[in-house]
Amino acid sequence: MLIKNALIENSEKPQDLRIENGVFTDIGKLEQQENEEVLDLNEQLLLPPFIESHVHLDTCLTAGDPCWNMSGTLFEGIECWSKRKEKLNPEDIRERVNKVVRMYAANGIQAIRTHVDVTDPKLMALKTILELKEELKDVMDLQIVAFPQEGILSYPNGKQLLIDAVKMGVDAVGAIPHFEFTREYSVESLNFALQLAADENKLVDVHCDEIDDEASRGLETVAVRALELGLYDKVTASHTTAMHSYNNAYVLRLMRLLKMSRINFVANPLVNTHLQGRIDTYPKRRGLTRVKELLAEGINVSFGHDDIFDPWYPMGNGSLRDVVFMGLHVGQMMGYEEIMNSYKLITYNAAKTLHIADHYGIEINKPASFIVLDAKNYYDALVKDAAVLYSYKNGKKIVANSPSKQNVLF
Repeated sequence: MLIKNALIENSEKPQDLRIENGVFTDIGKLEQQENEEVLDLNEQLLLPPFIESHVHLDTCLTAGDPCWNMSGTLFEGIECWSKRKEKLNPEDIRERVNKVVRMYAANGIQAIRTHVDVTDPKLMALKTILELKEELKDVMDLQIVAFPQEGILSYPNGKQLLIDAVKMGVDAVGAIPHFEFTREYSVESLNFALQLAADENKLVDVHCDEIDDEASRGLETVAVRALELGLYDKVTASHTTAMHSYNNAYVLRLMRLLKMSRINFVANPLVNTHLQGRIDTYPKRRGLTRVKELLAEGINVSFGHDDIFDPWYPMGNGSLRDVVFMGLHVGQMMGYEEIMNSYKLITYNAAKTLHIADHYGIEINKPASFIVLDAKNYYDALVKDAAVLYSYKNGKKIVANSPSKQNVLF
């Protein structure tokens, strides 16, 4: 197959790409070969597929069932979810996950890291989503984090449930230090989770300091253990919203450790802008981690949706465009080049977070996975909320849309 006249990653000069056996074999100005299928993009934007760095597929589409989160806080959301867990069954999980995965696919996402709650004695959601991972692999690559939503030490048998989840075949080990009962539990839970990941050769993704308390310092423990265990960029710290409230003198010292540890960060602009600062009067904190400062220090940051219509976030449509759009505003990253390059927060940076960068990107000999947007560049795509015209995964077309059209009658 030959892709003609593509504007690859904001390039102003159109190029062609040849695909053979699901792999890019040539990029440049290319001539059609005999009987070769041709797709002429007419100078539309071609990007590597979008990647969802952080979402909870097991909780999606459950908002208001059995109750709404009226305070809009993280902790009431956890209470609502604890009640909803009592109604879980495999059919319910399957129906909701399939629906959300197809929403994501329509928006150009081809890989998802999902956190799955393992503070459930039956591990029902985990078993079901592990099955769906295999069933959906032609459409979506699912990476599963064993997430102890109600704590490792603060939930009955939490340690063993996490061990059992790892043995079942998850990709990553999670933790939630700011929800543990004590500071001592917080540190012990992180030591346990990262040691388990090191022993079992798993990735790590910690819900870390998702709170407005500037005394919440789980991040330093995560970074030290990643450094000491040699896990480095296999470790991700998600949320880290307390970092928004840290004093600058502490952050200056912390940055040295973060760079040494080489850990990744995931920010969730939609959800954390909604959840954080709830106990503030005025001024109200934005609550987003220090994205701009982390990037300036060469630390990898990607963006995620986190929740879609669930107890923590009553909206969401699977569009990472909305995530980037909000993140640029709240993070005050509105310079022209920052906007143009912001697609990297949901492509290359996200690939590093998921540890899949070696087989990702628009390069010869890499899988022919890409999307096409109805735009000339990513700035243009963000401004007009450009449609995803095509999504190809390993050379196979999985999405085809028509560009949205408006008829103005005056």
